[in-house]
Amino acid sequence: MEPEEFDSDVLRQFVLAFKKGKLKPIVKSQPVPQNNKGPVKVVVGKTFDTIVMDPKNDVLIEFYAPWCGHCKKLEPVYTELGKKYKNEKNLIIAKMDATANDVTNDHYKVEGFPTIYFAPRDKKNNPIKFEGGDRDLEHLSKFIEEHATKLSRTKEEL
Repeated sequence: MEPEEFDSDVLRQFVLAFKKGKLKPIVKSQPVPQNNKGPVKVVVGKTFDTIVMDPKNDVLIEFYAPWCGHCKKLEPVYTELGKKYKNEKNLIIAKMDATANDVTNDHYKVEGFPTIYFAPRDKKNNPIKFEGGDRDLEHLSKFIEEHATKLSRTKEEL
């Protein structure tokens, strides 16, 4: 609530609107990217629900901080991962600057950087946190292969 003038009537109207579900939460968000066609999709506060919570796609999301050394080290590996899976129709590799954007779902807890979750298309409110493995192409790929709901077969597997 950010009224220009504050009195009991303004507060009453605000509470009534809240009870009726007519208020939209204020979400901290960077601008929505104009071009988001790279191998790693950029997610911001305003696009979290439409990208990460989309029930049509599995999503691997990295929550990072621009100043984080581990995140900077992961960046080229994560880009390579995005390139590896860019032709998968039902899989999105994504990242979000968690210092500049609100995560709009309580199931995605970010307590350190980088934090990586896999959001299966059929279990968006039960994401799987990447823990315990090296953050390299091999381990991240294995994590995706293990949890993906629908991947096309690669030539290597045939």
